[in-house]
Amino acid sequence: MTTILCIRKGSEVVMAGDGQATLGEAIVFKSKSIKVRRIGNGNIIAGFAGAAADGITLIERLEAKLEKHANQLKRAAVELAKDWRMDKYLRQLQAYMIVADKDVSLVLNGTGEVMEPDDGIIGIGSGGNYAMAAAKALYDIEGLSLEEIAQKAMKIAGDIDIYTNHNVIIEKV
Repeated sequence: MTTILCIRKGSEVVMAGDGQATLGEAIVFKSKSIKVRRIGNGNIIAGFAGAAADGITLIERLEAKLEKHANQLKRAAVELAKDWRMDKYLRQLQAYMIVADKDVSLVLNGTGEVMEPDDGIIGIGSGGNYAMAAAKALYDIEGLSLEEIAQKAMKIAGDIDIYTNHNVIIEKV
């Protein structure tokens, strides 16, 4: 597992993901896994938690949906979720995704869910709840940027969750 955190204030969005990869109980990579990336001509950020190959497959499928639907993130996400739920192959994928652009932040999963948080803060993966709780606590502190909130929240998650490390990649839209 891993930790992916997405924080939104208005049209500003930051997504953070740690770099640790595990295979069962063993750490395979301490810092080399990239689980947060830009897609859709760089205007959309996607992050995944779960099996790496499954997450990458889902990102590729989402990119195809974005091309088909003129980079309309919400529509592409709904179409991907439909396929994910209905397609025999896709149903086997073991991953969650967060996707965000300047207008919307969404969580997608294999049961066909496409969810938008009320407060603009989303966490997934084994350390997702820790990072999300920390981000909520830091969110209204005057003078902290979204990047600083994400960095501090991911550090807390990495301190608590054994499947999350402190090598964090942050992307911003």
